Amino acid sequence: MTQDVILVLDCGATNVRAIAIDSQGNVIAKESTLNTSEPDKTNPHWHIWSLDAILERLVGCCRVIIPKLSGHKIHAITVTTFGVDGTLVDAKGNLLYPIISWKCPRTTPIVENIDRYFSAEQLQTISGVGQFNFNTLYKLIWLKENYPTLFDKAHAWLFISSLINYRLTGVMSTDRTMAGTSQLLNIHHEQFSEAILDAISISENLFPKLVSASEQIGILAPEAAKKLNLPLGIPVISSGHDTQFALFGSGTGLNQPILSSGTWEILMVRTPYVNTRILPHYSGSTCELDAKEGLFNPGLQWLASGVLEWIRLLFWKDIPPSEAYRQMIHEASSVPPGSNNLRMNCRLLTSRAGWCGTTLNTERRHFYRAALEALGYQLKQNLSLLEKISGFHAKELVLVGGGSRNHLWNQIKADILNLPIKVLNEAETTVLGASFFAWAGAGCYKSPEKAREQFSYHYELYTPGEHQKTYDSLAQDSIQE
Repeated sequence: MTQDVILVLDCGATNVRAIAIDSQGNVIAKESTLNTSEPDKTNPHWHIWSLDAILERLVGCCRVIIPKLSGHKIHAITVTTFGVDGTLVDAKGNLLYPIISWKCPRTTPIVENIDRYFSAEQLQTISGVGQFNFNTLYKLIWLKENYPTLFDKAHAWLFISSLINYRLTGVMSTDRTMAGTSQLLNIHHEQFSEAILDAISISENLFPKLVSASEQIGILAPEAAKKLNLPLGIPVISSGHDTQFALFGSGTGLNQPILSSGTWEILMVRTPYVNTRILPHYSGSTCELDAKEGLFNPGLQWLASGVLEWIRLLFWKDIPPSEAYRQMIHEASSVPPGSNNLRMNCRLLTSRAGWCGTTLNTERRHFYRAALEALGYQLKQNLSLLEKISGFHAKELVLVGGGSRNHLWNQIKADILNLPIKVLNEAETTVLGASFFAWAGAGCYKSPEKAREQFSYHYELYTPGEHQKTYDSLAQDSIQE
């Protein structure tokens, strides 16, 4: 009996993957290969993406997994990628300029002088998106200032997911969630902002039709089918920006915040309401369009595990990282809440960063515990801000990412927040989320939510414990302004 699968082409910044997923969310086959940007020939400090190299990597991954899918039928294909990046193309889809990578610093001066075009505060109020130098807006301005004649030749701007989709189908489109990362939309209208585009002298006609997640973009073209070793006629369904599909794939519902814990912690929520007027007042704030129409993903981000890695290099430098973190957690577990009055200002990117309360009895274990606690209070403050931005009250927090493997940190977070922490035991949230929308778009389920109901989620639960009241009493001294 033939079993249907969805083929998710996942183009990440560090890995490119092809993953086949069945209707219950099970990974049937997958293959990955490293992905990397390249130095720009005009400036070795600049970064670009080679579309041809990315496509060859995807082709290589597909050719590995296709033989493993004997007895399976690929019901649809969908593409998910990192956001903001793209380029100008002519009417035949040829690139008029290399794809500027989000890692490239060339747009930093544009951000610093954006008031020449538009008020930075008003930009975020309209678009929701924070002032990040990699935003699509700044790439377009940079191209306007440095290569203005390209716009005379340009037929369209295609985001990187749309560049891949065009090579698959021959159809130009704009994934809605990718546009939501660009700082070019009026986020409340879910359309390109006339005011922002007028300010940079760009026509909305430069952008192909917006397609929502689960809409069919086209049919796999013969040339693409031959390269990928796939049959003709497979529908290609829109997904888009990986963050939105990771949120949906994590199983979270509306007004249920989720924290992705890594080098940076990124706190986001799926919500029908966002007050973008107050976003510019909070550093690290942003808001993107959710994978579902009519919903938003406001969020805040701050340095987190990067701080802990700095402490490891200070005190546990000569021990292999995996063993060092086991020692760090073990030693810090013996330190009582409050870390013997040692406190850290975790805003390490400001001049106010530092420690107070050190004594001759302070040991390395105190530094690590104090850092975990300071980051816990940072989370509490930012969750409160997110609740204010979107008008909800959190009842629990879902936790994903590398930081979620730290059981001590998880318990500290639960105690400081006085909320249950649910650690998701599932790594493939992005491809899961994309597959749910593809199943719905292919007509197998009435909605992505119905597709998601077929998957069984498993969580590890951390509830506020004996130290919760202690942290409450320490809160006012520990929250850093």
